[in-house]
Amino acid sequence: MSFVKRMWIWLLPLVMIVGLLLSLLPGSDHWFIFPVAFYVMLLGGGIIAYRSLLAILEQRRITAGVLVVISIVGCAYLGFYKAAALVALMMFLGEWLEERTLAKTRQSFRELMELVPEKSVAWRNGQWEEISTNDVRVGDRLLVKPGQGIPADGVVVKGTAAVNEAALTGESMPVDKSTGDPVWQGTMNQFGSLEFLVEKAGSATTMGKIIEAVYHAQETKGSTQRLADRFAQYFTPLILAIAGGTWYLTDDLIRTMTVLVIACPCALVLATPTAIVASVGNVAKRGVLVKGGKAIEALSQVTVVCLDKTGTLTYGKPRLVHATAFKGREISDVLYYASAAESHSEHPIAVSIREYTEQEGIHSAFQIEDFQQVIGTGVQAKVNGKLVQVGNGRLGFEDVEAHLFLKEQEGMGHTALLVFVDGDCIGGIALGDQVRAEAARATGSLRALGISKVVMLTGDHPTAAHFTGEQISVDEVHAGLLPQEKLALIQSYQRSGHVVAMVGDGINDAPALIAADVGIAMGAAGTDLAIESSEIALMGDKLTLLPEIIEISRRTMFIVRQNILYFAVLFNLVGIGLAMTGLISPVVGAIIHNAASLFVVANSARLLHYGGQEKEKLMSKTMEA
Repeated sequence: MSFVKRMWIWLLPLVMIVGLLLSLLPGSDHWFIFPVAFYVMLLGGGIIAYRSLLAILEQRRITAGVLVVISIVGCAYLGFYKAAALVALMMFLGEWLEERTLAKTRQSFRELMELVPEKSVAWRNGQWEEISTNDVRVGDRLLVKPGQGIPADGVVVKGTAAVNEAALTGESMPVDKSTGDPVWQGTMNQFGSLEFLVEKAGSATTMGKIIEAVYHAQETKGSTQRLADRFAQYFTPLILAIAGGTWYLTDDLIRTMTVLVIACPCALVLATPTAIVASVGNVAKRGVLVKGGKAIEALSQVTVVCLDKTGTLTYGKPRLVHATAFKGREISDVLYYASAAESHSEHPIAVSIREYTEQEGIHSAFQIEDFQQVIGTGVQAKVNGKLVQVGNGRLGFEDVEAHLFLKEQEGMGHTALLVFVDGDCIGGIALGDQVRAEAARATGSLRALGISKVVMLTGDHPTAAHFTGEQISVDEVHAGLLPQEKLALIQSYQRSGHVVAMVGDGINDAPALIAADVGIAMGAAGTDLAIESSEIALMGDKLTLLPEIIEISRRTMFIVRQNILYFAVLFNLVGIGLAMTGLISPVVGAIIHNAASLFVVANSARLLHYGGQEKEKLMSKTMEA
């Protein structure tokens, strides 16, 4: 975007705001008041008139902007320039903020593209050559070293490595890869080196399809028509007919303009944004970022809530969750030798074991020799002269206790490891991604609100997913999903008539977050792409905030409907009736229409403090459920 265009986008609303504030200063007879108010009215009104005309010509749709233009003309004709300027400013700023949010959302491709390395190492002309990833073709043989991203989809033909596939599956644990295993573009090689044959490159890769899905979802996601616009389709023709009838029957232009002044949609224009601003301020105090009124409206209608697992329902980090000792040994010995053997490794499992032993105070001096990391199996080292091995079942064992331990822990979706000292299996440790303490309470609160389905969508292994699902009592579990499969499930629920909210934190959640009727990111832990792809971010990562903001969104839309029905319609209809009979003047008409606006603001302000007693009621409903 050019410097001139950026300046124009920011300067226009700033000039309008400053101009309006100047026009409201004491001493309205100053010579500069009329041109300032007239400038704001003309500038804002002109833009609104242009957009309203486009909506009529291109979409055959009457928006609230038509009412605004009519009211601006009526106010200007009767000399109410300040009122006309205020209406123009409010309408223009609302549309400007909405467009700024959409523009920011379209930048979400940046993080996806950064996952694909710019350079690749390919076997060309009898040697390894560095080439541009754009030049990679199907059939190429590529080399990927530790710390490098995988530039294409393919199959491993040589080497072993631990690959972080969180970008695709959301799973935090690295996946061991060896000959014959598939690898995907956008994933990261953490340990070891491997060579693979390219099967898909460029836009044909899984990551390329994700990028395409994000783009398609952004472009095709239907924008929720604002409640004021929907109402304006019926209200505007009615007001025009009443004003025309008044002029025809009375031939009194003042009486006709009084009808238009009272029908000035200030209350209608304020009905939604004032309630939205109040509710956004309310949830902001709770640590929730809401990007606009559309999110509040969509959230109030949600019937299905889809939740990602890793990083959303869980903490997204492997933790030591269980340890046991065999043959009468002490658990402290098992942890001591495991921590010592893993002391030279930077694998996430090793870090988790060391963190746990440090927290438990199981740490003392030891001497490490001959450390070796065996990709796909574990580690081994000499600890104080003894050979210590820590790894999975591939190490080999004939111990019944060890076999039962592995079967039990893997059945719960945990990563189970055995600890050997000089060939003797002394115990086992299990690591898993812990479920958030408040997850079960949050899902219970969602049911108390009447949400018809709470669903888990995850790329994780089915065993781990179903174990987590049982802990928090979700209605459905869909595991082993790629991003486009999550997207397909979201769209399936929507085709069934549901309004869907998607809660996630990872890059792999971006297509589903965008396609859902309302996307909710776990803000503090979430990636930039997840936050940019969402309308709402839970900055404190507290899942219990989700049912709270759904309750607030429902209350917000109830207040909006109150504002429109009682203050934007009934109030004005009474005033219009008085204007048609000539019982009130344009000045009194302006007072009536301003009074309706004040009532709207006061009614909406109640949302600022909504949620105290309601939260307690919600919690009691959860306990009963």
